Amino acid sequence: MTEELKVKDGHVVSMEYTLKVDGDVADSSEGGEPLEFVHGAGNIIPGLEREMTGMAVGESKYVVVAAVDAYGEQDDSAFMDVPRNQFPKEIPIEIGTEIQVQNQNGQPMYSRIDKIEGDNVRLNFNHPLAGKELHFAVKVVGLRDATPEEKEHGHVHQPGHHH
Repeated sequence: MTEELKVKDGHVVSMEYTLKVDGDVADSSEGGEPLEFVHGAGNIIPGLEREMTGMAVGESKYVVVAAVDAYGEQDDSAFMDVPRNQFPKEIPIEIGTEIQVQNQNGQPMYSRIDKIEGDNVRLNFNHPLAGKELHFAVKVVGLRDATPEEKEHGHVHQPGHHH
């Protein structure tokens, strides 16, 4: 008798999902390809990964993930005030506009305009889902052992994938 394959570290998991935030659908695989990830490699948020451990192919689950186990709580120090005249002309100065900037090391950082007061623009560097409770409907639709290369690299390799 063969043991049924269940989600554990080192498996490539294919899952269908719908994510709701504040009662609204924020993301979904519906109408597209399932999401594939290497379980245990930190490819998805910790709270969801933990809840999926032990699931079998065909199994569905509803998971509520607290902010601390998702994208963290809102960090009140992750805001920066920037004079309006520091923005390139092609960037619309509107609440919600997403902007990529570089830190001191030249690494890209993502932010969005949070507030506009006169000539001052406040950027928010928190993840858009920080501080939010996430509601997932998930279904495991495929499961296999990760290849040694996938385990080493920590992500799924599609046919023709090269580094």
